[in-house]
Parts: sequence; C-alpha cells; structure tokens
Amino acid sequence: MNNLIFPAWPAPAEVRAVTTTRAGGISTGPFASFNLADHVGDNAQSVGANRLQLRALLSQLPAEPLWLRQVHGCSAVLAESVVPGIEADASICRDERHVCAILSADCLPLLLCDDSANVVAAAHAGWRGLAGGVIETTIAGMRVTPGRLLAWLGPAIGPQAFEVGDDVRTIFVTRNAAAASAFVALKPGKWLCNLYLLARQRLAAAGVTRIYGGNFCTFNDADRFYSYRRDRQTGRMATLIWLDRSNPRV
Repeated sequence: MNNLIFPAWPAPAEVRAVTTTRAGGISTGPFASFNLADHVGDNAQSVGANRLQLRALLSQLPAEPLWLRQVHGCSAVLAESVVPGIEADASICRDERHVCAILSADCLPLLLCDDSANVVAAAHAGWRGLAGGVIETTIAGMRVTPGRLLAWLGPAIGPQAFEVGDDVRTIFVTRNAAAASAFVALKPGKWLCNLYLLARQRLAAAGVTRIYGGNFCTFNDADRFYSYRRDRQTGRMATLIWLDRSNPRV
C-alpha cells in the first residue's frame, strides 16, 4: 500500500498537492519499490507501471505529470507551454490541465501557491539550485505579489545528515552573511548544512512569509524515502501540485 504524504498547509481548497514515498510500487533492488524516475537505471517497464499506479492512486489528476529533465539549475517554465522532458528545475501552472512535478531523493522539493488559487508551482531546490536562484526565478514567474504566496517544503535531506565542504558554505555566506546560521562545523573543511533553513531564508528575503513543512529527513528515514547521499544508486520520489477548481476539497 502506498504511503502518500499530503502537505499540511492552509492552501486554498482548489490547490491539490502530494508527495510520494518509496512504498507501494513494483521496482526492485536499489529502486524498490515506487521509483518514478526514468533516468536512474531502473527497468523502464517498472517505471512505467509505477507511473500508471500513481495515476490510479490519484484519480483526480487531470493529466500525466510534467516530468522535467532536472539539471540542478534555476530555470522555471510554464507548464502550459512546454513538453515533458524539457530541461528545467521548476514549473508553473495557471490552469487545470497540467500537473507540476518534481523528482527528488535528498534535494528539496518546494511547492508554491497563491492564496486565491490562481497559480501553483513546483521547484527542485538542492543546494546548487538554491544558490543559483531557483526560488527567486520561480516566484518571479508566478507573477504574484510574494506576500500572497504560501510555500511548502517537502522531504529532503535533514540538517543532521547533509555534509558539505567549505566551498558550498562560502557560496552562500558570501552572498548573504545570515546564511552562516545554516551551517554547523563538523570537522576541518566540513559542515552540516541545513537545506531547509537556507530555503526559508531565500523565501523570506523574496517576501514569502507563510512557509510550512521542512520536518523530514530523506537520509535518515530509509523506510519511507530514497536518498542519493545514503545509497548512491536509488530511485526518486515525486512531489506534485495542480489546480482543481471544479471539485475543491470540502
């Protein structure tokens, strides 16, 4: 049985969102069992069957999720005007015909919506994307006053498990001295990095104050989550967001 995670955030009733876990699919080996990525070495038929299972679990999905070719960058595209497989790390949608999707296994899946259910977005925010401005690019593309946005931080590697070098810390601290609070010294040249805090800082600086989630750790929860840092060869979870104005939640 699938263990889906539904964001706990006060989004409008017309906004639908979900994150998958690794449970409930047919993939085997390091991809066991609900791998939804077709670029990690898993059997293509297993991935296809898992994606069909996802559509069955979420029967209200209006379409196949928009699977991006994520490159740890900061490009955000409009779901209404692109084809699946486009190179980007965020997608934005204003209609009910598309589903924004992010694949992850330690990087932060970030969801955004406005408080009137006019636009939603999903961003792939690992440290490279955060440093490159994927949050800021996505917010700009939504064309909504940032104060009207809500954000949800999905399953990512937690602050007790994400080890980085001096180079990563320097990138963030050079641009924003306050980012130093997101790094804890581990040993010479190594730091524990709080990806969630970095995202919260970027969101707040952009004007987004309603921020939820951020209480997961993919690395330390092997039963529920894939983790690239932990396993290297592994599957990917999916985080989805879409609009459903015809049948809002009660």
